[in-house]
Amino acid sequence: MVSASRKGGTMFMRMAGKNFGMWPVTDESILRRNAAEDGHSTAPVSDAALLDAYSNAVVNAADAVSPAVVKIDVRKSGARGARHEAGGSGSGFIITPDGFILTNSHVVHGADKIEVTLADGRHPDAHLVGADPDTDLAVLRIFAPNLKPVRLGDSNQLRVGQLAIAIGNPYGFQYTVTAGVVSALGRSFRSSSGRLMDNIIQTDAALNPGNSGGPLVNSRGEVIGVNTAVILPAQGLCFAIAINTAKYIAGWLIKDGVIRRSYIGVGGQTAKIHRRLVRHFHLPNETGMLVINVEPGSPASRAGLREGDLIVEFDGHAIAGIDDLHKLLTGAQLGMRLPLAVLRNTEKLQLEVVPEESAAKSN
Repeated sequence: MVSASRKGGTMFMRMAGKNFGMWPVTDESILRRNAAEDGHSTAPVSDAALLDAYSNAVVNAADAVSPAVVKIDVRKSGARGARHEAGGSGSGFIITPDGFILTNSHVVHGADKIEVTLADGRHPDAHLVGADPDTDLAVLRIFAPNLKPVRLGDSNQLRVGQLAIAIGNPYGFQYTVTAGVVSALGRSFRSSSGRLMDNIIQTDAALNPGNSGGPLVNSRGEVIGVNTAVILPAQGLCFAIAINTAKYIAGWLIKDGVIRRSYIGVGGQTAKIHRRLVRHFHLPNETGMLVINVEPGSPASRAGLREGDLIVEFDGHAIAGIDDLHKLLTGAQLGMRLPLAVLRNTEKLQLEVVPEESAAKSN
């Protein structure tokens, strides 16, 4: 039961038999009265603790990763040996103690000379190990002691809204830190080679020319992506290559220096499969690769793939997402007729596809 009366300009209130006495009836006053009766401080709760936690997360992540971030300057000779040289700069980060560096392919493409500057000011010799324009990734190698590599995270565990921190060298301003959130997952856009890159991370952490190749980091100081693009003049539309894709590509570049890749001509993203379909067809995964684009005249088109199909199996291997298919499309499948299982509406179809070699070159 609630009753109230006004006396002398002050509100009296009785609630459930409990007299609140001479307290103005506001939410804050009730909280203060309850806190006082419970023996706790009556100071209002502020946002300072939350802001401190956010600041500490950014500071700690930057402290952990910044020693591994490098500035990359490239020089390109002018046409027909002209005296004038074209130049550019970007970012990269050390991924192994023995000096392998991950960056963007477009940062070092066509470079005659590559200069790397470490966080402590050193300028070790650097050379290109390999590049993959299809995923806009490249690996460099430097030789220097006491290198501090980054910790690589798991981009499959990302969630929209979580903290994202970008570190790089925009416009030559070394070791600049910006922070935002993961704005979206599973984006797609075309690389410089013309291939559709999938599973791209969208963030609103500010990126500018020179940030390319730098790390996108989570609150634990783990690299979750490689910063690669920004849409101008839009603000807050920045993109990074998922670190799980980068790990796979970097491993092959370090091993062979090139990526010999087959392709079937589809663009897609990881998508959930309805539970009833998972149970009905006894699928090992609850996700598959949703086809969002089929290139005309491609192996996928000839195989009968359509937009909206869900690829769940390729060459006898379960497909849980776009990365699974990319890992299987190596040089070993070229020219082979391979089985492809897809879900189309409520049916499971068995198709056959003959992968072709990707037209993109490694450098």
